[in-house]
Parts: sequence; structure tokens; C-alpha cells
Amino acid sequence: MIVVKKVVLGILLYLLFMLVLFPARLALGLAPLPKDVSVEGVSGSLWQGEASSVAFQGRQVDQVRWSLSPWALLLGSANLDLQVGHRRSAVTANGNLSLSMSGVGAHNFKVSAPHDFLIGNRRLPFGAEVRGNLELYLANFKQGSPWCEQLTGKLNIQGAGLKNQFGEYDLGNMGFGLGCTEGRILLKADEKDNQLGLVGTLELQADNKLLVKAKIRETDFQNEDMKKALAFLGRKDAEGYYPLEYQGKIPGL
Repeated sequence: MIVVKKVVLGILLYLLFMLVLFPARLALGLAPLPKDVSVEGVSGSLWQGEASSVAFQGRQVDQVRWSLSPWALLLGSANLDLQVGHRRSAVTANGNLSLSMSGVGAHNFKVSAPHDFLIGNRRLPFGAEVRGNLELYLANFKQGSPWCEQLTGKLNIQGAGLKNQFGEYDLGNMGFGLGCTEGRILLKADEKDNQLGLVGTLELQADNKLLVKAKIRETDFQNEDMKKALAFLGRKDAEGYYPLEYQGKIPGL
């Protein structure tokens, strides 16, 4: 009986070590990846590893490193510490991601990416061209219906600009607070966080619908094309703000 217990214990320990040291490359080979996703230079284990590059939908990120907690899996969730890129990479990310039956979550998660990485080959309305570098910080995020159950964070756009058939507009640096209200993602603009005199909210609703309730005024930062365009928004109020309102599908989707 003692011999049998030792054999069983030995087998369990062997399986445990095999699981802990399970090669990431082998795990990737067993995973059903989508056709437009490719992963190169995989090393390390399933629990702590690295990929030299990950490509998807015509986009690529480099130096993807991860650490996966096995203890969280025992509780029915995947808890992943992720780091993407280095100081000179165009796209960087780091922070904690979680996946469970209730959805995706994030904690202290930061992403920085240029506009062309985000837009890809998508054509924008009116032949518009945009520029800028997006920096997203999720202090806390929990997936819900239609979008979120919990969300706090910040969205910054550095060197934003827009060019279309009506003119060229330098939008400067812009910042938005992030929140969640009844499952909808809320972006809040304050004049102290932008150079455009922009105040108000943008709400991402179900079915990719957008609700914008904001106002904007002339500032010294705006160029002449921008100031002329404001007149098409409607009549300005007593404080000099023009209405900036929209309700409908997200343009370009």
C-alpha cells in the first residue's frame, strides 16, 4: 500500500512539473489560431514566456512577454501580466489582463500606439486623414453589457490632427476621462485637457452607436480652417460655445 502511494505521488509530481514547464511553443502549436494571426520566435513556458513578434490583420507588435498565474486557473479565470514592446517600439503595452466566464478585465493596463496601427486599412468618411498617437490607461475595467460593468481610466491623444476635403485641422493634445454608465462607455472632455475649448461627453452605446453631447468655442490655438468650420455647427451661445452634437452609428463602421 505504501509503495502504491509513492508511485501515485511520483506520477502526480511528474505531471505537475510537466505542466509547470509545458513549452509555450508546443502550446501554441496546439492552439487553434485564426488564419490572420501569426506568432514568431516563441520561447519559455506556457506560464512565463516570450514571442519575438505577433502579427494580426496586417498589424504587428514586437517583444510580447507574458506571465500567467496557474493559481488563478484553479479558480476558473486566467490572470495574465502582459508586456509588449520596448522604449523605442511604436506600439507598447503593459499591465494585468484577466479572462473569466464573466468576460475580460484589466487593471493598471497601459497601451500606446500610433494612429495608423489603430486605423489599419480602414477608409474614413469624406476621405479624411488623421494623425496622432493614442495613449490608453485602464485603471480598472470589467466587461459588461453592452460594453462595461466597471471602467475608470484616461485616454490621451498626442499631436492629433485631421485633414479632409473641407480643410486641415490641427487638434493638438487631447485628454478624456473614462467611465462606465449603465453598461455604456463614457468619455468626458474638459477644457483643461485640450487646446480646442472642447467640453462635453461622448457615449459609446450598444450596436456601435454613438451619442455626442458637447460644445466647443474659438481659441487662439485653432487655425483659420478650424474657426471657419465652427460656424457650420450652429449658433453659438452667450458664452461663445458652438453646439457639437451627434447621435447615430460610429462614422466609418
